Amino acid sequence: MAADMVIKNAAQLVTCSGFGPRCGSRRMNDLGLIEDGTVVITGGVIEAAGVTAEVLDGRDLSGYRIIDAAGKAVLPGFVDSHTHFVFGGYREEEFSWRLAGRSYMEILERGGGILSTVEATRKAGKEELLDSGMRRLDSMLAFGVTTVEGKSGYGLDLETEIKQLQVMAELDRRHPVDVVSTFLGAHAVAPAYRGRGDEYIDLVVRKVMPQVADADLAEFCDVFCEQNVFSISQSRRLLKAAAQMGFKLTLHADEMVALGGAELAAELGAVSADHLLQASDAGIAAMAAKGVVATLLPGTAFSLREPYARGRQMIDAGCAVALATDFNPGSCFSESVPLVMALACLYMDLTPEEAVCAMTINGAAAVGRADRIGSIDPGKAGDLVILEFPSYKFIPYHVGVNCVEKVIKNGELVFDKSNSRRGKGC
Repeated sequence: MAADMVIKNAAQLVTCSGFGPRCGSRRMNDLGLIEDGTVVITGGVIEAAGVTAEVLDGRDLSGYRIIDAAGKAVLPGFVDSHTHFVFGGYREEEFSWRLAGRSYMEILERGGGILSTVEATRKAGKEELLDSGMRRLDSMLAFGVTTVEGKSGYGLDLETEIKQLQVMAELDRRHPVDVVSTFLGAHAVAPAYRGRGDEYIDLVVRKVMPQVADADLAEFCDVFCEQNVFSISQSRRLLKAAAQMGFKLTLHADEMVALGGAELAAELGAVSADHLLQASDAGIAAMAAKGVVATLLPGTAFSLREPYARGRQMIDAGCAVALATDFNPGSCFSESVPLVMALACLYMDLTPEEAVCAMTINGAAAVGRADRIGSIDPGKAGDLVILEFPSYKFIPYHVGVNCVEKVIKNGELVFDKSNSRRGKGC
C-alpha cells in the first residue's frame, strides 16, 4: 500500500517529531503540537506537515485523497512494541485462579501459564493461527496500532517456534499492520527439559536459533530473564549468541524479582528491556546511561494485581519509556491501547503527553524503527490516527474506550469506524 493523501484542518496535529527515542521528562512532554494542522502524504510517505495555511499555500492537490479533520486530533500511528499475539487456545480459567490467590509463578509451576499455551500452540495448524492472528490484528488496527511486535515462545521446540514465526511473516505480508517478529525460544524451559535449564539453552542456541537466523524469520531475540525461569548467566549466554547471529536484543527483565535484568540489558546494549516492575535504582540508571528503552506493560501489572513499574522514576532518571499492551492469552488478554495509557497515567504517574510519546516515537524506538515510523515527520511512513475528539488527552481520559475514528497506513485509509472495514476502499 502506498498512496497520496492530505489530512487537513486538524484541531491538533500531534507530531512527536524526531528520529530517535525521547528521553526524560522534558523531551517526553514535548509533543510538537500544531493547532490547525495539515499533513501531506505522497507515495505513502509524509511529504509535509505544519499549519494548514502554510502547508497548503500554492500546493496542487489534484489526485490526492483529502480528509477534513476539523475538530479532530491527528497523531502518529501507535506502535505496540511488546505482544504475544500468535498463539493457540485460551486460558480463561487462570483468571479465576488468580482471583483465588494463585500467583503467576504458581500457575506456571502447576503446568499452566505459558506451558498450557505451548501445548495448544503445538497442536494448532498454520491456518488456524493465521485466522486468529488476522482477527487480532484487525482489533489492534481499530485501536490505532499501525506497527506491532509479536513474539514466538509458545512452541519451545524447533517446529512450533518456526511455525509461529512463519505465521507472523505471512501476517505481515497480508495485513495492513506491520509485524516486527521476535524469537522468544527461551520463554520457559520446555517440559522435556524440566530442571535442565542449561541444556535447554544449549538446544536453543545450537539448534533452534541458527535456523531462525538462516531463514531470516525474526529481527529480535528475547529471553524471559526471571527467577525460576532463566538466570542472568543463562540469559547472558543466549543473548550474546543471538547478537553474534545478527539479532537485535530485548528481554523480559525484573518482572517478578529484582534479578538484575535491567543491568544485563544495559551491559549487552539491548534495544529494550521490558516489564521492569522490580527494576533496581542501579538498573534504571544503567538503562538511562546506555540508551536502553524501558518498555512498560501496565496492563499486565493490572491483570496480575502486581505493583506497577516505576515509570515516573524511570523518566525522571532520563530513560526513554515506551508503553505496550503485552497482549497474550494469560497475564494480559487485552489489546486496549487506551486502557494501557490510562493505567500509565493513573498508576505510574505519567502525564498524558508522556503516555502519547511512549506509544508512538518511543514505541518505534523499542522496535528499532524510530527512523521510519512513530512521528509525523517528512520522510517517514504515512501512518496516522485520527481521533473522534479534538485533543489527544481524550485517550486516557475516556478510560479504556476506543476513541479512534480513522487509521491511515502508508497514505491509505485502512480503518474507518463509520463502516469498521479495513483495507483499500474504506
